[in-house]
Amino acid sequence: MFFPGTFFSAVGSIAGWIILIVVVLVIVVKNVFIVQQSKAFVMERLGAFSTVWEVGLHFKIPFIERVAKVVSLKEQVIDFPPQPVITEDNVTMQIDTVLYFQITDPKLYTYGVEHPLSAIENLSATTLRNIIGDLELDQTLTSRDIINTQMRTILDEATDPWGIKVNRVELKNIIPPREIQDSMEKQMKAERERRQSILQAEGTKASQILVAEGDQQAAILRANAAKQARILEAEGEAEAILKVQKALADSLKLLNESNPNDQVVKIKSLEAFAAAANGKATKIIIPSEIQGLAGLAAGVKALIEPDVKAEPPKPPKA
Repeated sequence: MFFPGTFFSAVGSIAGWIILIVVVLVIVVKNVFIVQQSKAFVMERLGAFSTVWEVGLHFKIPFIERVAKVVSLKEQVIDFPPQPVITEDNVTMQIDTVLYFQITDPKLYTYGVEHPLSAIENLSATTLRNIIGDLELDQTLTSRDIINTQMRTILDEATDPWGIKVNRVELKNIIPPREIQDSMEKQMKAERERRQSILQAEGTKASQILVAEGDQQAAILRANAAKQARILEAEGEAEAILKVQKALADSLKLLNESNPNDQVVKIKSLEAFAAAANGKATKIIIPSEIQGLAGLAAGVKALIEPDVKAEPPKPPKA
C-alpha cells in the first residue's frame, strides 16, 4: 500500500544527501590551492603561524587553517615621490628615489612590520636626509654613486629583520631651487665660453707655430739646396781641372815616349805663348827660350818664299 508521507520523506532524504555532497565538494574545492611560481602562501592554523606553502598543490584544513598572506618573491620596484632635503651648505632641494627590493623570507615579511612598503618609504626618506645633510650642493650633484651605495647598505641592513633584501637604490631626480639652477646655468655658460676662448687661442698658437716651422724648414731647404749647388759646382770644377791635368800629363807622357827633338819642343812653346797672348793679360814676359824662336820663324819663312817666287806666271786667258 502506497503512503504519500513515506514517499516525500524518502525524496527529502535523497535531496538532503545530494545537498550534503555538494556542500562537501564545494568545501573541498575551496580548500585546494595551487601555488604558482614566484609565489609563497603564509599559512596560519588557529590564528598562529603554521607554515609557508611553496610551488605545488596544497590542501587547507577547512575552518582550521587560513591563508594569512600571499607573498610575491619577484624583485619589486618602488618609485618614491620627491623628498625635501637640506644640504650641509643650507640648500633645500627635492630628491626622488627608486628602490629595488626582493622578499626573501615571507614569514618575516608578514609578521615583521605592519606596513612594509610604508616603512621602507619612511626609512628611505630619513636615510636620504641624513646622507645629504653631510654633503654640500656640488658634492650632492656629483656623488650619486656614493649616495646610492650608502643608502642601499643602510636600507638593506634595516630591512633584514622584515625579510626584505634591498638590491639597488637609485636617485632618480635631483631638483635644486630655481635660483640655484639659474646660477648653475650661468656658470656653465661662462665655463663654455672660457673653454671656447682657450680653444681659439690654442688654435691660433698652433697655426702660428706651424707657419713658423714651415718658414724655418723652407729656409733650411733653400740653404741646403744652395749648399748642394755650390758643392756640385766645386766638384765639377775640380773634376774639370783633374781632367785637364790628366790630359796634360797624358800629352807629356806621349811626348816623352815619342822622344821629340828640340825643334818640336820650341814649336810647342811658341803655340803656348800664342795662346797666352790671346788672353786678357796686358803684360807678357817672354822667356829667353822663346826669343830664339824668332830666328827659327824667319828661317822657315825664307824656305817657303823662294818656292812661291819660282812659279812662272800663268798667261792670261784669251
